[in-house]
Amino acid sequence: MKGKIIQQGAEAIIIKDKELITKKRVRKSYRLPELDQKIRKQRTKKEFNLLQKASKLIPIPKILKLNENTQEIIIEFIEGKKLSEHLDSIKNKLEVCKKIGENLAKIHDNDIIHGDLTTSNMILQKSILYFIDFGLGFTSKRAEDKAVDLHLIKEALEAKHFKIAEQAFNSILEGYKISKNYEEILKRLKKVESRGRYKDQY
Repeated sequence: MKGKIIQQGAEAIIIKDKELITKKRVRKSYRLPELDQKIRKQRTKKEFNLLQKASKLIPIPKILKLNENTQEIIIEFIEGKKLSEHLDSIKNKLEVCKKIGENLAKIHDNDIIHGDLTTSNMILQKSILYFIDFGLGFTSKRAEDKAVDLHLIKEALEAKHFKIAEQAFNSILEGYKISKNYEEILKRLKKVESRGRYKDQY
């Protein structure tokens, strides 16, 4: 395959070729080949459908092609700043965090769960904030699943951006207030966090 591997994870490899990104799900040797093929095909199609739905709500890279046989999704390459590397240093960091909350509220109100919400999966291009990598995403109406998404980004901020984590998360919640279920999900978030603290004691 043409292009350069720019990321290699447990589930997929990301290949850049000029202005295109190809996400290809990798084979799992511990699974029967037929089962492996079926699972990768299903997950690739599920992610593609989720991306299509999300693209109508928030900025994400343009989806160009789905190849179910090779388990590949081809999307446009976004030239911008990976938020994990730049959030601490940009001047309008709290404004960007508010935008994270707004984007999240929009997809949650349409029952899309990102599933891997970290600043590594966000790209800032001038004033536009893109969410990327919905590989662990799914659809759900449950407040619990939406609260876990918020908990993930909070943990990511504390781990990667600890100097600004509290301010940044408060700005995310400020943006998230546009969600029709804001109060319910915030209550659920407190329950999710209390469970985490309880586990840490043992």
